[in-house]
Amino acid sequence: MRDSTNADISFFDASNVKKELIEHHGGCHCGTIRFKVLAPQHLDVFECNCSICIKKQNFHFIVPKANFQLLQGSDNITTYTFNTKQAKHTFCKTCGVQSFYTPRSNQDGIGVMPHCLDPGTILSVNTKKYDGQNWEESYQQSDITKYSLNRFDE
Repeated sequence: MRDSTNADISFFDASNVKKELIEHHGGCHCGTIRFKVLAPQHLDVFECNCSICIKKQNFHFIVPKANFQLLQGSDNITTYTFNTKQAKHTFCKTCGVQSFYTPRSNQDGIGVMPHCLDPGTILSVNTKKYDGQNWEESYQQSDITKYSLNRFDE
């Protein structure tokens, strides 16, 4: 199975693959929002089932804020928050695409949508389920916080 980035998204287990960082570029549908991000070619992507993520089919990988740079479009971003107001769901005002956001679980990181990356830099996607409907319990039991650290040695 392939996604829009041409990455093989079959049941590949990237847990033992070295997490060397490369530069990916991406953006929204209309091209107003553009960014670059340092992340592995083998991505650990979270699929969350909280109330908003299930509605927008949120699949994202998390990087430290220092590994993300918005290149253009900061004046064309709108932000939506709800409930605890910790997650900052950012969208392009023109096309409505959310290409990145600040997750509640990783306030020191950025959640990036792999399907918003330009084709050619992703080798594989390893999807991890995150039970956002039981957020506190899932947060305590998961290793999600390690993804916004400046290391991938765990």
